[in-house]
Amino acid sequence: MNDATQPAVAADVQVSVSLNMVTNMTRSLAFWIDGLGFALKNKWVVDDKIRWCWLERGTAAIMLQEFGAAQAAKLAGQTLGLGVQIYFQSSDAVALYREFKTRGIDVSEPQVGNGNWEIFLRDPDGYKVAFCSPTDVPEETKLSEVEAKKRR
Repeated sequence: MNDATQPAVAADVQVSVSLNMVTNMTRSLAFWIDGLGFALKNKWVVDDKIRWCWLERGTAAIMLQEFGAAQAAKLAGQTLGLGVQIYFQSSDAVALYREFKTRGIDVSEPQVGNGNWEIFLRDPDGYKVAFCSPTDVPEETKLSEVEAKKRR
């Protein structure tokens, strides 16, 4: 058999990583690293400035790339990430909520949706970001409701 008649070998796809274009890399790195606890794993530096990077927390990753000056000028006043929401699966979204609050991050109260505790926030460029973790708590339950029942 020649190569054309060999059975096709399935290619392995292992991970999907979002690339978010950002307007200010310094501000975005502070948010993702200091605010959300991600670690810088790889970077591309031009003129002593990070232009692209790969960030990780646990096994989750995100890439950030700063717009060039011409691109940024064209996008001035526009909302980035329209129609896109980045979800990170976690073992405990409620613990992440508490961690992020202590770091000064504006994050929504945990609420159950689609069988998950979900928390929502926006990054400095307005991208919607969610962290979720599986639960058997009834849909649309808020964390404050669960905590109120425990205090009774």
